Amino acid sequence: MGTNFAGLQPGQFDQEALSQAFAALSLRCVECAALYPALEAQPRYRCDCGGVLDVEAIFQHPWSQEMSLQEGYNALASAEDDFMPQAGAAWRQLFDERAARPPIWSTGDGSLLLDYSGVWRYRELILPLPPSMIVSRPEGNTSLYPVGLENCGDGREGHRRIGQFAGVERLYLKHEGENPTGSFKDRGMTAGVSMAKASGARAVACASTGNTSASLASYAAQVGLPCFVFLPAGNVAAGKLAQTLAYGATVISIDGDFDDAMRLVEQACNELGVYLLNSLNPYRIEGQKAIGLELLQQLDWQAPDWLVLPAGNLGNTSAIGKAFLGAYRLGLIGHLPRIAAIQAAGANPFYRSYTNAFASRAPVQAQTIATAIKIGDPVSFTRARHVIEQTNGIVEEVSDEEILAAKAVIDRAGIGCEPASAATLAGIRKLAQRGIIKRDERVTGILTGTLLKDSATGIPRQPQHAPVAANSNAVRKLLQGLV
Repeated sequence: MGTNFAGLQPGQFDQEALSQAFAALSLRCVECAALYPALEAQPRYRCDCGGVLDVEAIFQHPWSQEMSLQEGYNALASAEDDFMPQAGAAWRQLFDERAARPPIWSTGDGSLLLDYSGVWRYRELILPLPPSMIVSRPEGNTSLYPVGLENCGDGREGHRRIGQFAGVERLYLKHEGENPTGSFKDRGMTAGVSMAKASGARAVACASTGNTSASLASYAAQVGLPCFVFLPAGNVAAGKLAQTLAYGATVISIDGDFDDAMRLVEQACNELGVYLLNSLNPYRIEGQKAIGLELLQQLDWQAPDWLVLPAGNLGNTSAIGKAFLGAYRLGLIGHLPRIAAIQAAGANPFYRSYTNAFASRAPVQAQTIATAIKIGDPVSFTRARHVIEQTNGIVEEVSDEEILAAKAVIDRAGIGCEPASAATLAGIRKLAQRGIIKRDERVTGILTGTLLKDSATGIPRQPQHAPVAANSNAVRKLLQGLV
């Protein structure tokens, strides 16, 4: 029950080298706490009890090369249990030195290439894969826009309108739509496809509302792996579907919703020997932790008061929360941000459970214009619940109308985002109006996908009028009424 089989091809990788690299890792069930090896003959995504798995690691800083391996492990394990600022200083120095190096992706090799990736720059805290096994485009290095009333800066009135809309003085929006395929999914997919490659998987698959499929198709194409994506028919934005097809994936349209597609792809992977790369895969979550790590580094390791993000399948809530918790334990930051997960009101199972003190799960038949978070039974529910509980977080819902209003503000500011991303700003505004987020608190929000992911929803339609005559008088007459 709970074990998937990836059809490993013997001889495609150095099993001994991989096993040694993963010696400090294990997989733990988030439901019953059962512990499994990080690597088994057949990749494991679920516990025997059916619960999802989380990666547990003993982080090894390069300093441990100057002491015995066991001494290094002991020091870093101590940092996880007891706040240890001296350990944090060493980690900060390491990551800052890597970030300061010039981008040499096209001419460099080895670790210098990895330093330019906004995921593998933090590789000791992500996955201990040998460089030759890593598949990267590279990803990350996304912008953190200061858009608050006070921190926006001069000459950017469009950006300041976002702060006015939110009612927050110090607000930053991190735009994960600036990743190679236009969404945050690339962070997880570089880790997930790297694991597929290292494991000798013969094919990869996922269920998706669009962003996951586009990202997986891209990374799979990079290494020549066949890719199968299960999509809920009629519920994927055209831009995302176009990407998936262009990258060469095989699309399987399911007459049902995302949750149906997820159930079927997991079953198919289990039976047919395909490597599953939804956020059910614990290694994909490890890659998405880099969103939080990069955000902290962009803030000079001064943690914000709040991190607000859209919540669908809850992979990002789980991953960024895990990154913050790990950063705090290692002394990278001095306090934990509170995390606010924002759901669409028509796709709000996590919110419903939160209002019931997480006493039970509350799956729904999801309905929202924000297709990227149109999920009624999220896979990472338990992981995300732990994050909300451990960060004194909150779960909120916003209507489709609130999402579209927030999207219009972000779009008119010249930043732009897909509808699901705008749930972040709608949630910040709602929490600020309720007094939960204070006006002078330092707030960060995640925009998950680029505007071009969905070029229909929430986009103004060009007024229909006769073409203007091709002469200056006609153009002048038209513009005089507009300028």
